[in-house]
Amino acid sequence: MTGYLHPDYAQSLAEFGRPRLLQRSRGWILERTIADSGYCDAIGCYPLFACSEWNMLERDLDDLSPGLVSLCLVADPFGQHNETLLKGCFPDLVLPFKAHFVVDLTVPIEKTVSKHHKYYARKALQSVEVEYCETPAAYLDDWSELYSNLINRHKLTGVKAFSRDAFERQLQIPGLALWRAVHKNVTVGAHLWYIQDCVAYSHLAAFNVQGYELMAAYALYWTALQSFAAKMKWLDIGAGAGTQENTGSGLTFFKRGWATGTKMAYLCGRIFNRPAYNELTRARCPRPTDYFPAYRQNELV
Repeated sequence: MTGYLHPDYAQSLAEFGRPRLLQRSRGWILERTIADSGYCDAIGCYPLFACSEWNMLERDLDDLSPGLVSLCLVADPFGQHNETLLKGCFPDLVLPFKAHFVVDLTVPIEKTVSKHHKYYARKALQSVEVEYCETPAAYLDDWSELYSNLINRHKLTGVKAFSRDAFERQLQIPGLALWRAVHKNVTVGAHLWYIQDCVAYSHLAAFNVQGYELMAAYALYWTALQSFAAKMKWLDIGAGAGTQENTGSGLTFFKRGWATGTKMAYLCGRIFNRPAYNELTRARCPRPTDYFPAYRQNELV
């Protein structure tokens, strides 16, 4: 097991819920208490729920009922599933959530990367040196400092604001690849990837002020793509910011410039204890909502 499939990844998120292994499918969820109630529910690990045996997931979920009120997760877009399988597992909600930009590495990257991105990658590489880090855990201090800048810049809260303790565990997980951008012997940016099977997933990237000014992201992506092209079949570089597609956003433009296409990630939900779900929803969310689970509307998860 590597990357999001590794048990230590779920353990790295333990401050947001008790990790629980789904025995047949070999995926992990996080069980949470529901405040001011005697109930619990669960979420998939952020940012994606991954498992080894998707065809066994429905049996695992049947075993969860009625101990949990509900489960909500975002399915790995490269998981061995289709919409029919997901609807069997999650009869209450299967919704196209985010189109992830992906790179088919069987196509030469010189042909797929936009002219704009190639230009700025080469320009950035004149100012920064990109280094592959053989021992990622040795760069915990650098990475934590960079990510603190990202938290402050985008006002991240909840699970997106990974703690230093979470990163200490994540940097040691098998399948992690770390590149850092260096300017005058100072780390100005870094990019974390997780490798599972034939796919490398862009996990997180962070920069300091100088890293943004030097456009270190272009240098990091270009170097990683070149390295992965010889080893992997696909890259998942994630989606744009927010829950709604924003084709004009800077992040969407940046990711599209590397991609050969998109692959949909589905938001999935299942209610195990409907009387409890209805009770909680009536008490906490009296107005109709599309949020799932409804009783957690406006919570940060």
